[in-house]
Amino acid sequence: MVEALLMSSTGFGPHLPELRRPGLVLVPDLTEESSPPRSDLALPGTLRERIRTAVMSRIDPTVAGRIPRAILRVEIANLVSEIATEERVQLNKLEEMALAADLSDDMVGLGPLEPLLADDAITDILANGPFDIYVERNGKLEKTAARFRDGPHLANIAQRIATAVGRRIDEASPMVDARLANGSRVNIVLPPLVLNGGTISIRKFPASSLTLETMVRQENLSHEMARVLQIAARSRINILISGGTGSGKTTLLNAVSQYIDRRERVITVEDAVELRLQQPHVVQMETRPPNIEGVGQVGQRELVRNALRMRPDRIIVGEVRGPEAFDMLQAMNTGHDGSMSTVHANSPRDALYRIENMVMMANLSLPLKAIRMHIASALNLIVHIERMRDGIRRVQSVVEIAGIEGEIISARELFAFHYRGERHDGRIEGIFEPTRMRPDFVVRAARYGLDKELLDALGITGA
Repeated sequence: MVEALLMSSTGFGPHLPELRRPGLVLVPDLTEESSPPRSDLALPGTLRERIRTAVMSRIDPTVAGRIPRAILRVEIANLVSEIATEERVQLNKLEEMALAADLSDDMVGLGPLEPLLADDAITDILANGPFDIYVERNGKLEKTAARFRDGPHLANIAQRIATAVGRRIDEASPMVDARLANGSRVNIVLPPLVLNGGTISIRKFPASSLTLETMVRQENLSHEMARVLQIAARSRINILISGGTGSGKTTLLNAVSQYIDRRERVITVEDAVELRLQQPHVVQMETRPPNIEGVGQVGQRELVRNALRMRPDRIIVGEVRGPEAFDMLQAMNTGHDGSMSTVHANSPRDALYRIENMVMMANLSLPLKAIRMHIASALNLIVHIERMRDGIRRVQSVVEIAGIEGEIISARELFAFHYRGERHDGRIEGIFEPTRMRPDFVVRAARYGLDKELLDALGITGA
């Protein structure tokens, strides 16, 4: 009887006989013998869980993990059909495939988060415990009907995410930053640090990196701003992109980096790899957390220092958030022009203050004036981007660092977004305006034959 079960004609066939657990007998009937056939999908939760238990008891999950997802879904759908027939539950093909999709997502995917990951309109997925899952779509948060079965289900998915990138998440180490196979960034926090059963926050990135031209069409910035940023990247200007959480800093950095010369060697340093550079000569470096014994940690500062020994033309730090800011400035000041990074800040001036504080975290006992002189000589351009209340991310300001006056870093604004009002549909009206101030880096642009194009983009004529 067991052999008949393993080789049944339900679609598994001889090509995948090992998917079934060997030696397992049929799960007892889920309904009474006298119960009539019934159609129950939307299946009640208890019946859905019983069918799920029956399916899971007959499948070897280690084998399932080696089968392509599309094939696995078909095979599980056949098994669901077999169990439904045994239990006299009438399911149509759509219902069988829907249940099979849920089960395969649970076994080898991210459970209820899988359909959300497949939706290109969603940029963020936020699971606040097992039963409250929100998404950001078109810049606005909305609650979804998706949910985990319970806290352990959420924790199991969290562990699967962490394990896939060689990291750990458990009660002893209840926080982790990781990434998915598609490049999405993930942050996980489990009890006892949260009281709702665990949180999973996923920042999705488009399948293909956005270009500056696409961002212009989306009204993230103006055509003239895009031209200036292109010229800055091609002229090897050091650029810092600032903004709040979810403002689009990494997306903008990816777009600007596309104008790096393809002949250059680029080293990237990140907590979790999310940059998608298009150049052929790119080395991506990622930090490593401590192991279970608390040793083996490799932070961004060590990676930036090591990057200096790798003969880079440019160093790109995904986000500066600590003492590595000093090493990044050192790189910018020692011949690695054209380096780029991002920082969390509320304005360009606030970005400078944050960099100051990060350098102080390196415990170098440098006087504040020396730190500011170091920053002023290293950074050329700060681009500040914000997610506005209508959900659209807009570049608010492009600022050139113009040196230091006394003990204050001097800056001149090249572009600014000016708010003009709000439409009836809630969309913000505004204009990106150049200040028509002549930047110092026009001299650098002239070395690449781009000075006239730069001045034209800034609205400076007759220069």
